[in-house]
Amino acid sequence: MTAAEKPASTPKISPNHHMAIPWHSFEHDQDTPIRETSLTARAALVGRVGIVMLSCGTGAWRVREAMDTVSRALGLTCAADVGLITLSFSCFEKGHHYSQTLSLPASGVNTAKLAAMEQFVDHFDACLGLTPNEIHSRLDKIQHQPGQFSPLQLGLASALACAAFVFLLGGGPIEMLCCFVGAGVGNYLRSVMGRYHITVMASTALSVAAACLSYTLLFLLLRAGFHIASGHEAGYIGAMLFVIPGFPFITSGLDIFKQDMRSGLERGMFAIMVITVATVTGWLVALLVHLSPANFLPLGLSAGVLLLFRLVASFCGVFGFSIMFNSPVTMSAVAGVIGACANTLRLELVDLTMPPAAAAFLGALLAGLLASLANRKAGYPRISLTVPAIVIMVPGLYMYRGMFNLGGGSFDVGASWVVRAVLIVIALPLGLAVARVLTDPKWRHIS
Repeated sequence: MTAAEKPASTPKISPNHHMAIPWHSFEHDQDTPIRETSLTARAALVGRVGIVMLSCGTGAWRVREAMDTVSRALGLTCAADVGLITLSFSCFEKGHHYSQTLSLPASGVNTAKLAAMEQFVDHFDACLGLTPNEIHSRLDKIQHQPGQFSPLQLGLASALACAAFVFLLGGGPIEMLCCFVGAGVGNYLRSVMGRYHITVMASTALSVAAACLSYTLLFLLLRAGFHIASGHEAGYIGAMLFVIPGFPFITSGLDIFKQDMRSGLERGMFAIMVITVATVTGWLVALLVHLSPANFLPLGLSAGVLLLFRLVASFCGVFGFSIMFNSPVTMSAVAGVIGACANTLRLELVDLTMPPAAAAFLGALLAGLLASLANRKAGYPRISLTVPAIVIMVPGLYMYRGMFNLGGGSFDVGASWVVRAVLIVIALPLGLAVARVLTDPKWRHIS
């Protein structure tokens, strides 16, 4: 074939390891409405809706629900198998079927994109008169919309969240200040590495190391300049809590509850991997700088003042985590109010000698019920409200102390901390699941 005989526009082949799919090339007749196009073109649209939803960090049930909604509007029957970063599905019509396997390069969380996708799916009937190219152009805008916050803003959100988190663990102003700086530096670095597509394990380890070293450096400077007590080093753990994989942890439990075992187990293993890398990194840095986890120094606050501070700190912590998940400010504020109520209830119940796991279950249950109410009133996705609200309940301190003692050979003490953490981690998604069953008829049944 001569150069003059070659097609005018040769499709560009993706050079990426996870090759980008040319979604606009599935239908040659670009003037045909989507509902009148081939099975291939319609099924490709169903798959793209699913993989974009999956990229937002939501669980298998929500991904499948979105694909089912679009499939029904297009006159198709869809069967999907959803994992953490992979999606396999088949669409059926009049004895014919079309199957695809799609994958993402990495797992991520983007609640703003999730809200946009839910709006797109809920109003998909209005798109039935559009051509495939027009619909894919709309999905292009959603899929490629930039994050709402810069690395500096994300660093400040992390600083706010972790400073509040360490107060709720028992820390005071000095621990909060050191955590503010450490977590801010750590998440800023992680955000920058994310823009360069650094792998999860490397970005987690480097950002945690930077956070821990920043905390330690500031603590040493304060101790040298103001002669503060060495007991304030107990807040060291708070500087690394920004890496807690809240979405994978919670969606793992919810998927297992709905018997989406593949997605649930994959998400659970991803969360365990991140936690392991973070705690091992924190432990190694602690060994290098000669720090050890200890109890926080008593604050001496009255019950009423402590309750008020817990409400404020819980709001700030949840608000910061929500911003880190790319939630709009208004959605983050709603999540903050929910988290303030739910987490303060949990802490007060623990003070009344209720077992921490039971208190975590009731706190998560309240968060789920309040999120369902907010979903009906404002339309925010439940998962975008509940996960930030209960991330602050994840026992990062227990996990770190477990790893520290296991690494030091104190297996009995380390195992005790790990078991306590596991019980709470199980209780949190269970509380959300019960709330969802009580408020969502679709979740109440298997169909």
